Amino acid sequence: MRHVFISLLLVVTALYGTFAHAAGLTAEVVDAQGTPLRDAVLTLRGATAPPAVSLKADMDQRDVQFAPHVLAVRTGTEISFPNSDHIRHQVYSFSTPKRFELRLYGGTPSDPVLFDKSGVVVLGCNVHDNMLGYVYVTDDGWFGVSNDKGSLSLDQVPAGRYAVTLWHPEAPDMLPVSGGDIEIPAGGLKQRFSIAVQPSGDATPAAPPSSAFGDAFHKAAHE
Repeated sequence: MRHVFISLLLVVTALYGTFAHAAGLTAEVVDAQGTPLRDAVLTLRGATAPPAVSLKADMDQRDVQFAPHVLAVRTGTEISFPNSDHIRHQVYSFSTPKRFELRLYGGTPSDPVLFDKSGVVVLGCNVHDNMLGYVYVTDDGWFGVSNDKGSLSLDQVPAGRYAVTLWHPEAPDMLPVSGGDIEIPAGGLKQRFSIAVQPSGDATPAAPPSSAFGDAFHKAAHE
């Protein structure tokens, strides 16, 4: 019994040590004018081995839109594409990191799609040309996507030095940019990051729906 108690004590002590050294990052992502940016991806790369995470994710289709609009995953993730609409969709991508097509369907396809190469994958629907979504596939250990207030939190990030990468669908040529190096202390870090984006064009006439996927794809093809 004494041996069991000692073993449990060692396990609890080890777990406490792990969490005691874990810090975290609370980030705000803004554009050049200081306006919060939603759907911005932030990744961290450091010397510490990344945590084990589930390599499964969902990219839904609701109200004739991809949900979420931007999904960030680690390389090697299997993504399911459920269709929650009452109409059928045909999802596809011509992007170099992952070319695929899911024929016209409703519900959830039986087999997920493996995203095994890093990069930006632009998603479209052959039936609804105005549908547009993005999958950001990264090799970096920690990553997240900003909410409608431009904020995101990366929990349990060990204290240390990290290289930051930023990406947004409206970034010039849709390329990721460096966010510099940061030092995360044991107590965690709060920091603002800025990324230049192109005008959304809200004040100009909308482009024909058929150009939405094509324009996004051609931007991503410059990678």
